[in-house]
Amino acid sequence: MTRVPRGYMARRRRTKMRSFASNFRGAHLRLNRMITQQVRRAFVSSHRDRGRQKRDFRRLWITRINAATRIYKVFNSYSKLIHNLYKKELILNRKMLAQVAVSNPNNLYTISNKIKIIN
Repeated sequence: MTRVPRGYMARRRRTKMRSFASNFRGAHLRLNRMITQQVRRAFVSSHRDRGRQKRDFRRLWITRINAATRIYKVFNSYSKLIHNLYKKELILNRKMLAQVAVSNPNNLYTISNKIKIIN
């Protein structure tokens, strides 16, 4: 049986995988089977953690807003602040509110004065 030289497709596939694994160490950088396994695993982790990152940042923003509202006596709690924001139809997302709460609490106080609802 004669030797069949492989085409360039397999080589292109392997070099593409190798380019993804350029920052790996040891066998994960050198052996083709290990490269494919580790790259697949890295892609799975990155896909999963994109959603987790969004979740974590939202939790961080909520924590910052809640802490600022309690420290600066804007409202009793985060939930009352958000509830009144929605009632007054003032659309500010949590990321912006967290930035305001951390960088300039006086602006958070003025926002709260705009939306205070007298029961």
